[in-house]
Amino acid sequence: MNTDQLQGKWKQAKGSIKERWGKLTDDDLDVIDGRRDHLIGHVQERYGIAKEEAQKQVDEWMHSDATQHAHEPAGIEQEPPKRKAG
Repeated sequence: MNTDQLQGKWKQAKGSIKERWGKLTDDDLDVIDGRRDHLIGHVQERYGIAKEEAQKQVDEWMHSDATQHAHEPAGIEQEPPKRKAG
């Protein structure tokens, strides 16, 4: 996922971000609003880590999230297959 994709899929990304960085609040996420540099800054602040470490974590998350959803059409979450009744 790149920065443009992060902004475009911000609503979907918020849940994944809260799973990865549980110390970030809903207010933090509202301020971040899909901006990578703001996400790095908030991760750095909440976890008391160096900017380089926060940037590394965010970049790894963005790469893993993009890899995880690479098979999905852009902007569309796939639903699990429905089972046939019977």
